[in-house]
Amino acid sequence: MTTTTELTLFADYFQIHVSDADSDGDLSDAWTDQAIADHLAVAQDALGIGTAVNVNVSVTVFVLPQEPSDDSSEFDHVVEASLDVSLGRLIVLGCTDYAPDAATFEVPAGWHRVRVSRSNLDRATQADIDSHESPETTEKMRIQVWPAPELPAKIVKRWSGPAGSRSW
Repeated sequence: MTTTTELTLFADYFQIHVSDADSDGDLSDAWTDQAIADHLAVAQDALGIGTAVNVNVSVTVFVLPQEPSDDSSEFDHVVEASLDVSLGRLIVLGCTDYAPDAATFEVPAGWHRVRVSRSNLDRATQADIDSHESPETTEKMRIQVWPAPELPAKIVKRWSGPAGSRSW
């Protein structure tokens, strides 16, 4: 069965977190220079997803029974990583959100694959702090989660940013 949930999350410090509900969510050591370049910080039970803006972003979460088809051509930046969800409760939240209030998703306990596909990044970056004021300029993020064995993280499609933009 597929579950779909629409969220608007504040991407404080340019990041959204996906984690096991029982994780402490500490990604401080995971944000290496490479993780910043990839917009993806990985720990066993938590992921940090880098955003192009430091304001609200539109997030759609899909909990799936199996791996979805590859539609990365429709997005600006796509990353995948594995996540251990020990007790079957996954949370999605802004970096500084209060975890007990976060959106929670029931999933089978164990390893999952998380694919994060982001779009509208050029327009969001150009609008900067005003990007969340219009759907035409809001950064959009789709998070797909399905049960899968642990695999290394990978960048499926890399966004390099608009010409002249600041480095994330």
